Amino acid sequence: MPYFDAASSAPLHPVARQALIAALDEGWADPARLYREGRRARLLLDAAREAAAEAVGCRPDELVFTSSGTRAVHDGISGAVSGRRRVGRHLVVSAVEHSSVLHAVERAASDGASDPGGGSGSGSGDGSGSGSVTEVPVGRTGAVSADAFAAVLRADTALACLQSANHEVGTEQPVAEVAEACRAAGVPLLVDAAQSLAWGPVTGPWSLLAASAHKWGGPAGVGLLAVRKGVRFAPRGPVDERESGRAPGFEDVPAIVAAAASLRAVRAEAAAEAVRLRGLVDLIRARVPELVPDVEVVGDPVRRLPGLVTFSCLYVDGEALLHGLDAAGFSVSSGSSCTSSTLVPSHVLRAMGVLSEGNVRVSLPRGTSSDDVERFLAVLPGVVAEVREKLGAPVGLSAGTPVGTSPGTPVGAGTPGSGAFAPAGSGADLVVDAIGKRCPIPVIELAKGIGDVPVGGVVRVLADDEAARLDVPAWCEMRGQEYVGAEELERGVAYVVRRVE
Repeated sequence: MPYFDAASSAPLHPVARQALIAALDEGWADPARLYREGRRARLLLDAAREAAAEAVGCRPDELVFTSSGTRAVHDGISGAVSGRRRVGRHLVVSAVEHSSVLHAVERAASDGASDPGGGSGSGSGDGSGSGSVTEVPVGRTGAVSADAFAAVLRADTALACLQSANHEVGTEQPVAEVAEACRAAGVPLLVDAAQSLAWGPVTGPWSLLAASAHKWGGPAGVGLLAVRKGVRFAPRGPVDERESGRAPGFEDVPAIVAAAASLRAVRAEAAAEAVRLRGLVDLIRARVPELVPDVEVVGDPVRRLPGLVTFSCLYVDGEALLHGLDAAGFSVSSGSSCTSSTLVPSHVLRAMGVLSEGNVRVSLPRGTSSDDVERFLAVLPGVVAEVREKLGAPVGLSAGTPVGTSPGTPVGAGTPGSGAFAPAGSGADLVVDAIGKRCPIPVIELAKGIGDVPVGGVVRVLADDEAARLDVPAWCEMRGQEYVGAEELERGVAYVVRRVE
């Protein structure tokens, strides 16, 4: 069964397995002890730190191991903001950062994380009071503008954060340019390098870097945090003598050894594997729109991770699509709201302004064969068609033409929440009541209704599903219709669409 979700967690690398087994026999003792077994564990830990530091591009004494990548992010952000509490508590992030970064900066700005004394005040640069967070927007490819990022840096900016590559769409960020701008402004930059570190070091004068071993084929439960010399850093919470006081607790030496060994191994394979996987992803990017009607492939087509591609399918329930692909033998991920318990579409897709319904993220692990990709491409059209049929999306919708009855004719009983059409005040207008209906039903009903108004006529889609805020405008862009805007209602929102063609 092909596993196509390496961006979530890569399969354990064979080198990591071998190193883990060997280190379980040799590295079980306390590396802080002076007796023979402790010294042996310390040698293994030091060697792993040197190997990891070489891969990161920092000094060994600048790198510590944490219990996860999330822990590295949280500790890095809280420690950097605390160390610069006298500067201020303004933080800058991109709008598409991993949720661990967004949660950490929220906490650092709001709960006094930059003030060990827990004081309160105006937050005007003396380290007291509430802080603020500025999110830098991205374009439709998911990348920030380095100039836009630099423009929001302020005298009271304590920390800036920018991922090296996006975890959902694979777009690489201009880290080197942003790092130069941050250095010029005297602001430290933390880079979340979880997705890219397997492919190479992060360039530019960054200040802090976080990553997670299970993203590159190491064992889960190992993260790393690099803090450059000269960066003001004050660890938050209880500390002890381990890991320079930045990651308290007993080091999992066998797991750390396996993580460092696998990072070195994947780096040795990276150049050749990147070329091979990039070719497979290029094939997916080209073939999916040919094989499946009404698909939007998202993310930068050039500046992207080698093995990751994301696309969204109109008129498709993301959860049903993932279940269908799983039944066909393919494990993939999704950013669709209907695959999430929160029912909120991916913040990444929302920030990009692209379609979220029927979203599929394919992230290929090392060793993925072209045969596996060809089988995926052969299976996908049938699975999408089956899901669309179950949702009642007429075949005509996938052909790119509006489908509906005669202009102004109501369809169904018109009862609220039924998904039926009811005539608006003007004979040229139509109301689509999709209150209580989840993604992608509001867009399916919009597509059915657009043919029931003449060119220039308006369709108002009533919906309370959060995904409609993203998917209705995205549908308009894909189908060449005009998105007029949204009107907040007592219950839900009216999305106004004018028929152009």
